[in-house]
Amino acid sequence: MRYGTGPEVLREVTFSLKPGSFHFLTGRSGAGKSSLLKLMYLAHRPSRGLVTLFDEDIATLPRKRLPFLRRRVGVVFQEFRLLNHLSAFDNVALPLRVAGVRESTIRKHVDELLAWTGLGDHMDARPPTLSGGQQQRVAIARSLISRPDLLLADEPTGNVDDALGVRLLYLFEELNRMGTTVVIATHSENLVSRFKKPILHLEDGVLIHHDRVEPVGGTGDPRDPRKPFGRGKKQ
Repeated sequence: MRYGTGPEVLREVTFSLKPGSFHFLTGRSGAGKSSLLKLMYLAHRPSRGLVTLFDEDIATLPRKRLPFLRRRVGVVFQEFRLLNHLSAFDNVALPLRVAGVRESTIRKHVDELLAWTGLGDHMDARPPTLSGGQQQRVAIARSLISRPDLLLADEPTGNVDDALGVRLLYLFEELNRMGTTVVIATHSENLVSRFKKPILHLEDGVLIHHDRVEPVGGTGDPRDPRKPFGRGKKQ
């Protein structure tokens, strides 16, 4: 993969993801992690080689098919990308409203998802009034509202402290237990060592390590993973 006429930013990258798997994507800044995620969520097409997503060759995929495929992919960006003039509820509801879903259905699904992420008491709050951790959970909820088959997260813990980063990972782990395939790009050695998941490691655009060990449910933490966050506290 290359941008315009520039040098290749990804090369010699070969891997496949088993449905329902959980992988960390690691590598230093500039290694190609974000570029690989962009290929996976169809922001770019490969300049050469073969990339398939849900058995579709994205290089030859007709443009009219892109929206249907993108609905199966949820993306969590490091910088949140929330709309500050909208409430937490309306930020999460936006993808469903764009898709023309009935308001009664939107209300039900958004209420449930915000409660599950521990934001049930902050539905009417606008992003500037929320903590960094709360904003990240709004962004996560928005990425999940369309019930994607694949969740991609680009440095989702980069703007929170280590303790909150661990709690966010418990949330991703529970999503994975529910059947969602998860790929998380991260610099955090602490999270990678604590959560024993397969690793995709990039160096200068080359995949040099692909840990094929299948993910094992659970991390040995005594807390109930279905309740990674409480209600009403700023985290």
